[in-house]
Amino acid sequence: MNGAAIARICGPAFNAVADIEVVAETGSTNADLLARSAHQARNTVLIAERQNAGRGRAGRSWLSAEGGSLTFSVAWQFHCPLHALAGLPLAVGVALAETLASLSVNVQLKWPNDLLKDGAKLAGVLIETRSAPDGAVWAVIGIGLNLHLPDELEQRIGRPAASAPWLAAMDRDALMAALLSNLAASLDQFGQLGFAAFSARWNRLHAHQGSMVQIVDGGVTVAEGIAAGVDDSGALLLDSAAGRIAIVAGDVSLRAQA
Repeated sequence: MNGAAIARICGPAFNAVADIEVVAETGSTNADLLARSAHQARNTVLIAERQNAGRGRAGRSWLSAEGGSLTFSVAWQFHCPLHALAGLPLAVGVALAETLASLSVNVQLKWPNDLLKDGAKLAGVLIETRSAPDGAVWAVIGIGLNLHLPDELEQRIGRPAASAPWLAAMDRDALMAALLSNLAASLDQFGQLGFAAFSARWNRLHAHQGSMVQIVDGGVTVAEGIAAGVDDSGALLLDSAAGRIAIVAGDVSLRAQA
């Protein structure tokens, strides 16, 4: 991929607010941008052709085949309290899902961080934050999107995963520009309006709406009930035996029940 070509396709509005860098290989694009956060001056996109130590939620690894996925991170500055970013992973999911739909790849969203295609994981989002000296907050948004998935890699992942051959056939610079353009607009909207601007859109894409689910923390089921969407803060609403409860995202995971 070519950073200058991606920036040219994104256009002047994007380039006025963010820089784009492409590297052949790195350990983790999130780790790289977090290390810069103390002296970061502008919003920055870091794209890696290959990651050899990609990270997922809850300390898991993100595995990918060379050329078989898009792996990138976006460092974006928000001028708001840290707690106001609680719904950010879900807003990012909406931005990605809407972009993919415009490219004829329809996905659903799994609370709080995953995009599903045909019930299997196509993409994941990992967000880490750092406070800036001026009181702002840097959110480093890591995204991994499967394009094609060799059998060997799927065996290593050890759980169902999806791919998107249609996207794999696209020009990579054009695909990345489409994702980044919509993501930047969504991050700007989130900074102004919070997750309330995204909650109805997220609920329309909810993979488990009306289904019985379990919330698992460290392998232990901590709640179960019928998934009833998310509220304007991004909390998952469950209709449980004790009534409606709200689950706040952390390192908990959602599992569908048979």
